[in-house]
Amino acid sequence: MTNKAYDHGMTPEMNHDEIAREHAVRAMRFHLYSQVSQGTRGYFTNIVAPEFEKASGRALKDRQEVRKVMQERPYVQLHLSLQRSVQEVMWNTVIENIERQLPALNQRAKDCERKLGSLVLDDQLEIPRYVANVDIHCMPGGYDYDADHPDSVAAGAIYDRGISMYQRGAEGALGLSVIAYLQKNFPALKAKKVLDIGCTIGMSAQRYCDAFPDAEVYAIDVAAPCLRYGHARAESLGKKIYFSQQNAEHTNFSDGTFDVVVSTILAHETSTTAWQNILTECRRLLKPGGVMVHADLPQFADIDVYSQFLFGNETRYNNEPFWTTFRGMNLKAAMETAGFAPDQCFVDLAPMAGNEGGFTNTKVTTTSRAQGAKTAPGFGWGVQVGIK
Repeated sequence: MTNKAYDHGMTPEMNHDEIAREHAVRAMRFHLYSQVSQGTRGYFTNIVAPEFEKASGRALKDRQEVRKVMQERPYVQLHLSLQRSVQEVMWNTVIENIERQLPALNQRAKDCERKLGSLVLDDQLEIPRYVANVDIHCMPGGYDYDADHPDSVAAGAIYDRGISMYQRGAEGALGLSVIAYLQKNFPALKAKKVLDIGCTIGMSAQRYCDAFPDAEVYAIDVAAPCLRYGHARAESLGKKIYFSQQNAEHTNFSDGTFDVVVSTILAHETSTTAWQNILTECRRLLKPGGVMVHADLPQFADIDVYSQFLFGNETRYNNEPFWTTFRGMNLKAAMETAGFAPDQCFVDLAPMAGNEGGFTNTKVTTTSRAQGAKTAPGFGWGVQVGIK
């Protein structure tokens, strides 16, 4: 039994109990991020913040102060505990499903017909510490977990099912957001070669195939299990993608190879040094006039103080060690250090795109960004844009 709405050639089978459990976990997540989360924001806005202002004669000034007054409140403790617990239950649910059929999934990937794109792995590649040493967002084993099998697709399958459970309809939506941004702001762009860095299983890369039908789409990642799974997945969907196992800090592509270089929610899973290296490498890889767009969640400067507190919880409770540091980086300065001209690089906000290409909201625009508007998480992506 499979979920027909998300079927592809690598879709894991699910029995009745597994489907029921997945629906239960998704319902728990929805309740947490709608009812409980809104309750915490209301508690802060209507009770905690007014109490602080009355006692001190001023508003809370930063996320550290918000944390200090919030972290001892029982309702907030319940919220944060539930958030971590639901994350762990989600992964446990996925892993039990994958473990019982992993040999079959491994074989399915090995046997897939490779008629379109390609897959090049490098067993000598040194996996960077920010991937090898961290189970990012609590995914057990992390992205490069090979399940003690030389042809394992375990991490890719776990990631795929996790994304589906994490947010129904999220498949490739991040890529759609970048595509919509490019189409709006660079309408004359005619891409012949596109590079998606940190592609994991290639969900966004598949969207670039659709958006740029005449382009060659390349996708790189350091995690071999994700690439094996992603390549078989793409082939089964008829998407021609050239996958290769490479560290985006230093790739083997020639100078000036690509018209477009993109990533989605990669930046916060690297490190300060690595992200600077990646930006420098992106500029090297761009053709003259080429465009770089990296999408991640907004910087602290673009969100209200309570949302900053929530963002910080990802580092504390969800295995995202670089998350908080990245939110405070001067991204424009980093791009200039990478070699982009000051008038050819900028930081912007972009609307989130829905799974079928429609925006889930349009509250974040270039104009609102220029006016210094503050927004709450979920209202848009922060994007780094560089033009060579």
